[in-house]
Amino acid sequence: MDEKQQRLNKLNRLVQQGIDPYGHPFPDTESIQHIKADFSEKENVELVHKIGGRVMAFRDHGKSVFLDIVDETGRIQAYIKESTANPDDYHFFKEVVDVGDILGLKGPLFRTKRGEITLEVKEWHFLAKALLPLPEKWHGLKDIEQRYRYRYLDLLVNPTVKENFVKRSKMLEHIRNYLYKNDFLEVETPVLQSLAGGALAKPFITHHEALDMDLYLRIAPELYLKRLVVGSIYKVFEVSKNFRNEGISTIHNPEFTMIEIYWAFQDYRAMMKLTEEIIKYVVKQLLPDGKTVWEGVTIDFLTPFTAMEFRDIFYQKVGTDMEELRDLNQAKRVLKAESISLNRPLTWENIVDKLFKEKVESQLINPTFITGYPVELSPLAKERADNPKYTDRFELFIGGMEIANGFTELNDPFIQRDRFLAQLKNREKGDVEAHQVDEDYLLALEYALPPTGGLGIGMDRLTMVILGLNSIREVILFPHLRPPDKI
Repeated sequence: MDEKQQRLNKLNRLVQQGIDPYGHPFPDTESIQHIKADFSEKENVELVHKIGGRVMAFRDHGKSVFLDIVDETGRIQAYIKESTANPDDYHFFKEVVDVGDILGLKGPLFRTKRGEITLEVKEWHFLAKALLPLPEKWHGLKDIEQRYRYRYLDLLVNPTVKENFVKRSKMLEHIRNYLYKNDFLEVETPVLQSLAGGALAKPFITHHEALDMDLYLRIAPELYLKRLVVGSIYKVFEVSKNFRNEGISTIHNPEFTMIEIYWAFQDYRAMMKLTEEIIKYVVKQLLPDGKTVWEGVTIDFLTPFTAMEFRDIFYQKVGTDMEELRDLNQAKRVLKAESISLNRPLTWENIVDKLFKEKVESQLINPTFITGYPVELSPLAKERADNPKYTDRFELFIGGMEIANGFTELNDPFIQRDRFLAQLKNREKGDVEAHQVDEDYLLALEYALPPTGGLGIGMDRLTMVILGLNSIREVILFPHLRPPDKI
């Protein structure tokens, strides 16, 4: 008889005894962490505690049973013995309870001879019967795919996994608190958009039946947030779910979380400073010494972040001045020499972008700002006053990944229109990631967008590097996976 059938038999036994195996609410429970922290040797043995949790271990010693009970705050040992319980009740308990079941327990606390705080079970209630056994040896490195696919089991049996997601939640709380303290207003903007704007990316497309129109899952909230700055919300941010129809890897998931921030009357330098301050503020809450280990390398978040110009580091790492690549024959030779293929139209900006991603990004381990991006790669950023071929834009890299992107926002409606039209030409050449012409946004610019600094921080990747985790799937509760029948 397989284990599921054995458990079904126990479930039927409960029903026969008039016990609901998926019982009733069990309110007013105490957290295990709290009752253990408050335990005193002088505690009145008649003081009854009430806990609810999952059985994670069941040790039968014949005339007594020891259980490990876990709730969201911790673990406690529970104890029931034949001599102090009703014998029939005791044996029934042993017959029907399995590891994985959720129970409600009442009883006093005591300390065993080994010094372990233990709850003596005087009363027990069935709250939910587990029909399948928990994995006995759930080692993530042996079956990572199963860990992600059945995250609820991963959380149950791998405490560090749960701790990491608790830390992720705390990180977001700290970022919000930092922005609230600095008078930023949190807002929500549309997820379904009539145009996919705010970034260079391939969108997901859906269709609205009532309006009979195609809509896009947003790739970024940027253009809506800047509309709000036009409307005089001068310090604004959004924690947004974004969607990009791109490949899946250790650093890419088609659904991801961004924090986008806009601050009127500021520029990219102010946003660089804000980025560094936010990250250091979060790190101080989570890492006592401000350091983490990423792929064997120690990253110190509390030292000043490095800054380098895009063109300089491109030359340093690729060995070619990127302006020379405007000669497409030369560009093709460089791509061939580096064994790099391009799956987008062979334009200068696509070539430079690909070479930068392949040859530069992975080497930027410690926090490094890259500034001065080419205008072709930055259709929404303001051009530099001293050289309009480049923009007042930065990206922050940590652990070889882009963590943040920011710039002085382009607020000239005429130049913005020209940038959109240049992107439109790229779309006509087959570049599905090129920006669309957003006439409504251009109209908003005609009502005047003040000088504004913008910033986007990738929450998933930031969590990865701060916690020293090497896959984005470790920080997303339910990452997108290939269906089992297509593996």
